[in-house]
Formats: sequence, C-alpha cells, structure tokens
Amino acid sequence: MTDDDRHIEAIADDAQRYWLDEGFSPGGVIREVDYAKASQGIHPSLAGIKIVDCDTHFSEPPDLFTSRAPAKFKDKVPYHRHVGGRDRWYVGDNDFGAWGGGCVIGADNNKLLGRLSYPSMDQGHPGSYQLKPRLKAMDEMGIYAQICYQNSGVTQAGSLMALGDDELARTILQIYNDAAAERQVESGQRLFTLAHLPLWNKPAMEAEARRCLDMGIKGFVLPDLPERYPGVPSFLDDYWTPLFEMCEATGAPINFHLNAAIDPGGMTWRGFGFEQTLSVASMMYSLGNAATIGNFMVSGRLDRHPKLKIGMIESGMGWVPYCIEALEHQFDEMLPKKAKTLQKRPWQYFKDNFWITYWFEKSAPKLLLETVGVDKVLIETDFPHPVSLYPGVQEHFADTLGGYSYEVRKKVLESNAVHLYNLPF
Repeated sequence: MTDDDRHIEAIADDAQRYWLDEGFSPGGVIREVDYAKASQGIHPSLAGIKIVDCDTHFSEPPDLFTSRAPAKFKDKVPYHRHVGGRDRWYVGDNDFGAWGGGCVIGADNNKLLGRLSYPSMDQGHPGSYQLKPRLKAMDEMGIYAQICYQNSGVTQAGSLMALGDDELARTILQIYNDAAAERQVESGQRLFTLAHLPLWNKPAMEAEARRCLDMGIKGFVLPDLPERYPGVPSFLDDYWTPLFEMCEATGAPINFHLNAAIDPGGMTWRGFGFEQTLSVASMMYSLGNAATIGNFMVSGRLDRHPKLKIGMIESGMGWVPYCIEALEHQFDEMLPKKAKTLQKRPWQYFKDNFWITYWFEKSAPKLLLETVGVDKVLIETDFPHPVSLYPGVQEHFADTLGGYSYEVRKKVLESNAVHLYNLPF
C-alpha cells in the first residue's frame, strides 16, 4: 500500500472515526444537576443582553435525509440504524459513525462525565436534536441565540467523496444546509446553523455558498487543511479566491471549529486510558487553533482579503497573547524577507480578521480581555458536548465579566457575535 493509498483510506473513514467508539462504551460518572438552580434564566447583572452562544451543536435528526431526499436517492442518503446498543448513521452499507456523539446532557438534565456521549438518542437531551426542547433549554439557561455546528460525521467531505457519487454527495450537503436554513426561520432567528460545502468541486462549492447566503445562512465551516482531501488544494491556491471574495463582499465569516487536522492523541503517553487521553487531547485541539491563525498570517492571504472575517471556534482565549507575540518574534527572526512583503504585523492581522471564543476559562477573561481585545472575544457553552459549560452558565459569565462595564459585557456576550455573524438583532 502506498502513502497515497493510506491517505485516501484514512479520509474515507473520516465519518466513522468522527467520534471514537471508546467514548460510547459503558462507564462514566453521572453528575447530578440541580436543574432548578441551573434553569433560572439570565443573571440579574446581565439583564437586557441577548446572549449569543457561539459554539453549540445540533444533532442531525434521524429522518433528516430520508425525509427530504429526491426519489432517486431515497435509498442512498444517510439513515439511522441501532447497532450493538448504539444509534449510528449509515450510507448504504458504509458506517458513518455515531448518531450525534457529544451529547452528554441526559434526558433527565444530568450530565455524563468521562464519556463522549450517551449511546442512543432517547438517553440524551431532546434539545440536542429537536427544536422546541432546544429553545426551552436556551431560555432556561439564559441564552438568546446559538451558533450551531454539526454533531455527526455525515457532512465529512472525505467520506462523502469516497462514496464515488458526486451528485449524491452534493445532495447530502444540500439537504443539510436546507434544514439549517429552515431551522433558523422556525426558531425565530435564534438558532443559526453554519453551512458545509462540497469542497472537492469548485463550481459546485461556489454555487452552494451563494445559495446558502441567499437562504440567509450566516457563515461557513471549513477544514484547517483542505489539502488533506484528494485533489483539493491548500488555501494558498486561487481555487479558494472566489469563495473568500464572496465572503468579503457579503460579510459572511469562515469558521474553523477546533483544529481538526492535528492528532493530539499522538501527543499523549502510551498506556493511558480513554479518559486520560481525551483530557489532554481536548486541550490540544483547542490550542491547535494557533496553527490556523499563524498559517493565515504568514500566507499573504489576508493582504488579498483584508475584510475576511474568521471565527476561531472552541478555541479558548488565554493562549492568544503568547501565540501572537511568538508570531511577532518569528516575523522578525524567521521571516526576514517574507515579512517585508506582508502588509501588516500579527497583532494587526488578529485585530482586523479574527474572533475567538472562551467558555471554561476564568483567568483569561478577567486578566487578558483588554489585551486580546474587547471587540474580538465571543462566548460559548459547547452545549451539549462533553466539555460543555453546562451547568452554571450564567454564574460563570457573570463572574468572569463582572469586573467590566456593562458596555463591555454586552460586547462580549452579544454585540461581537452580532457583528461577526450579521445577526438580525
């Protein structure tokens, strides 16, 4: 087997490997939640702010694709199967992985620790994949709006490409995006699910991007390293220029959720158990966002697209000053020629083009907010994922932002997100 063969095989398995099977195995610890305390709505110190949660996940309902597919694809689109006590997605005989791994909030509002998800949908919170329960949970958590990401592997480009049917692959993504646009309207403009694109087909990618913008979708999810997919070039290539120009012209952001291109599990010690490995790996995924920021800054892309808006999602914020200062140093020490042709320095690129999110952190929002920039920071809960802020959402934001003026609190909790995503409120 050649290196290329191994590469293609790994990509073909992306959907199946999107959530590790170990995360659905028996075990874990149930954290009992005082839901009456955790569901009292917005904190008094934040009253009047429409809090926008910029990283949440909405699982694809089990009939999402079968109920919408054109007749010729009815038997070919993703469908649910219950296998070995677990709900999973399949496309034909291809295993596309867990139903919506990452749902650790139970139907009883308690939280499962030490695992990636409950194995079946009926065990998880109905708000993970149903609109009305989701809006109810948001009201009870004091969250006005949410930016939503996928929660399964069905939109993974590598696995879709491996189906060997371009029209089918594009149809699956179109169905996903149609549902996202409809959910946005049905929610009263409170749930904003970002679009996925057929990255492997340039004309189709651009056409689908335009269609999504026309439907009112507020941005796109892109991979950190698109060249990982066979035949797709890196962001250095002009292949991406029309898409970036479209985003600039409309103000629609591109978004990078974690840095999924790295393998932080390979950085952990051999012999670790599942929980030990994931504890370290989860942290490293977030820190991997620094590579995405650095790649854009040294590439010259941001000089060509000075108005491009880039959301770094599930990133955290405490690492930002160190990494930008490191890039400032590298511009002087390692880029003596290239830095002279770049139009800006790292801090200026960051201030002009990037937004980051925080959730669990305490020190960074209290001590570094003004250094990072009060206009550049967003909040998130990551509901209903394993590292989600739930419960205690309101208390955390009230604590971490309590030392700032009401105007600054409103920026971080609402206005910055409204600006990044062009939200209608």
